[in-house]
Amino acid sequence: MAKKLLLIDGNSIAFKAFYALYQSLDRFTNSEGLHTSAIFGFNRMLDKVLATEQPDEVLVAFDAGKTTFRTEKYPDYKGGRSETPSELLEQMPYIKELIEDRGIKTYELANYEADDIIGTLAFQAEQNGDYSIVVITGDRDLTQLTSDQTTVQVSKKGVTELETYTTDYVKEKLGVRPDQIVEIKGLKGDNSDNYPGVTKVGDKTAQKLIQQFDSIAGIYEHIDEVSGKKLKENLINDRAKAELARELATINRHAPLTISLSDLTYQGPNTEKLIKFYEKMDFKSFLKQMANDGIADASQLTNIQYQVLTTDNIAELNQLGDEVNFQLELADDNYHTAAIVGFAIGTEGKWYASNNPKLLTNKVLITILESNVIKKNLFDSKKTMVALNRLGITLKGVDFDLLLVSYLLNTLNNSNDVAEVAADHGFDNIKTDIEVYGKGAKRFIPVDQPEFTEHLVHKVAAISSLHEKMFKDLDEHNQTELYWQMELPMAVVLAKMEIAGISVKANRLEEMGSKLTERLSEIEQQIYQQAGEEFNISSPKQLGKILFEKMRLPVLKKTKTGYSTAVDVLEKLAPDAPIVQNILDYRQVSKLLSTYISGLLKVINPKDGKIHTRYLQTLTQTGRLSSVDPNLQNIPIRSEEGKQIRSAFVPSDPQGYIFSSDYSQIELRVLASVSGDKNMQEAFAEGEDIHAATARRIFGLASNDEVTPELRRQAKAVNFGIVYGISDYGLAQNTGITRKQARQFIDRYFEEYPGVKKYTEEIVQFARDHGYVETLEKRRRYLPDINSKNFNKRSFAERTAMNTPIQGGAADIIKIAMINMDEALAGFKTKMLLQVHDELIFDVPVNELEEIKAIVPKVMDSAISLAVPLKVESHYGTTWYNAK
Repeated sequence: MAKKLLLIDGNSIAFKAFYALYQSLDRFTNSEGLHTSAIFGFNRMLDKVLATEQPDEVLVAFDAGKTTFRTEKYPDYKGGRSETPSELLEQMPYIKELIEDRGIKTYELANYEADDIIGTLAFQAEQNGDYSIVVITGDRDLTQLTSDQTTVQVSKKGVTELETYTTDYVKEKLGVRPDQIVEIKGLKGDNSDNYPGVTKVGDKTAQKLIQQFDSIAGIYEHIDEVSGKKLKENLINDRAKAELARELATINRHAPLTISLSDLTYQGPNTEKLIKFYEKMDFKSFLKQMANDGIADASQLTNIQYQVLTTDNIAELNQLGDEVNFQLELADDNYHTAAIVGFAIGTEGKWYASNNPKLLTNKVLITILESNVIKKNLFDSKKTMVALNRLGITLKGVDFDLLLVSYLLNTLNNSNDVAEVAADHGFDNIKTDIEVYGKGAKRFIPVDQPEFTEHLVHKVAAISSLHEKMFKDLDEHNQTELYWQMELPMAVVLAKMEIAGISVKANRLEEMGSKLTERLSEIEQQIYQQAGEEFNISSPKQLGKILFEKMRLPVLKKTKTGYSTAVDVLEKLAPDAPIVQNILDYRQVSKLLSTYISGLLKVINPKDGKIHTRYLQTLTQTGRLSSVDPNLQNIPIRSEEGKQIRSAFVPSDPQGYIFSSDYSQIELRVLASVSGDKNMQEAFAEGEDIHAATARRIFGLASNDEVTPELRRQAKAVNFGIVYGISDYGLAQNTGITRKQARQFIDRYFEEYPGVKKYTEEIVQFARDHGYVETLEKRRRYLPDINSKNFNKRSFAERTAMNTPIQGGAADIIKIAMINMDEALAGFKTKMLLQVHDELIFDVPVNELEEIKAIVPKVMDSAISLAVPLKVESHYGTTWYNAK
């Protein structure tokens, strides 16, 4: 029986693995800050290929360096390639360590490429006659090695989906024999490897010529038979290029190797070393595969048994017990409007799925879903609550929320796809929604096919399998209380807010839209008059020509495509050029019209006249909430025209009020508390204006009365900038002072607030030692680049380490306040509607106003005990606009 020889092109597979996971680069890092995406992908390839091929002998070949016999012949060979990313370079030694731990030999040879090593060993194995050879690569150049004994598999998608080239397949796909591939390359050259072929000869022409004349040599032997005057001329003129290109493309199958086939025996992995390697890389999923700790493998999941739920068997759900796993499937992400298309429910060994949403209103299911006694494990409890509410069902008894727990364990693990989140925790045996439904215009949910209900059951089985393990992880992270006391109750509060919505006067928005349209037209005509011609104001290219060529304004910055017309550039030019200020005004009014007037009008619910925003609880790295569809946290407040948009937001009762309460300088109060700085704490304790107090200290003034508005502005910039690790350059840019002055300000700041300086140093060191930082409530943020060799990445991670406990601490405080507020408002008709950063917005009936004026500040003030007092400012009015 023939032996199986497996030859792997190490460099090309490493590159493919790296770029396949490039979008998830930050998610693939270990606790020491090492990027691991290429290592992870390479290992997945090895898992699949070794299991499929079961080789007797294996080698992974690598390039020895950039200089080879090919560069001697053609110095610009591969010269056009960009530098290998440092994030990949740092992984290469570990890829080789992984290969060694898996019991596989690696080899490289000076002056030769990995292709030549593979080609030579494949040739030797073919000559031996007792081998079948499989080559794994990411480079189609190696398909020239295909023969009756040698199969070449080229990575097609990522590194685990491979396209298999046999001699017949080469002929079918490329239209030539394997040995003629180099002839094609000689004629057309190779942009990737940076060598030219014959002028104006591409794939089709090259293929046609080789099919007719068999080889480059054959072409020149019969040059007079080549049709096409220009083609023949190019072939004659570029003969030397064609012959050189062919030579460069040809794999050397007689390289002077110092190893032989007998050195490549595969005996399997060194388990002890491999476990240590996986632990060092934080490869939990691979460790779990080895440990076989009970998580279902792919074969078990593929054959999972379930029943399609109908009215005939729905009573069986009563036998599931006091804990069920539940998955509700919606047509799209906007669960306020998306149709419910199906659901799955069950426990281990008893799974049910349905594509009939009407069954959700069956008494059996309603009893289960609304029971506080029966625990529910699911994915995204808030989404499920809001969607079920549309059916009149109030979801209760949520125990495990996979999305929330995953987010707490690592804020980067926050995908909306069950499969992706499950994979982050070692359960990577189910398909993603994109794999089942497709994406974009091709997205289609096959609700009437078994594939759909099977997919739902796979999701709910993943939730069930991860439940116990992820709760243990929460315990290990000291985050169990954060989940039960904050994030899970927060989901309930947000669901109530989203369901309530906020009333919006469409006619008021339309009225503002008409005025803004007139205003936009006026500004447009002024710009045309000032420019002396009409042009597309929204076109950076046309605008650049007007400003910098016709009007000869100073060019402050250029881009790859021409002059920069970015806001920061225009703001610097505006004081000396009236047209520029008009352009800035034009952009602002245009955005108000498109984003806020038209955008808001589109999302007013016609049934209740309200806007129901969605709050993303798992988006930000700091724990802050984000509003989407539409974003009501981002309505402009700097311009009067922007502020006016808030006048369309009104109480549900025309006689009622919009009530607003926000925390004053909450981040600086958190900083004063966590840093323990006595001077800052004293300023807050005495009720001082913290920015004036800082100005007094920095500038050595006798009292706050001597602080001018300009000095206070500069001090404010230092106060807010310092905790974000602002540099002297950044402070100078923000305040308009010199860099030297900015450095003096920062130095003076740290002298006056030594506790803050100590805090910044200690928190960065903590991050270096542990790989993360956390808030007072134990919310963690992992910083994979904190020990990076790349200065920019490391510096950003250090700044993030400083500000995350502050921003995250402020986010925690307002969440606690919201949860407490929800309890305090029980029995009132007042509803909490919106959270906008450090501000809460309420809809208050007229007869409850006086009580709410007392309750809200009291609840917010007492949310958490800091070393300094919290301060809340409240306002109310008949619209959101005049509640300030």
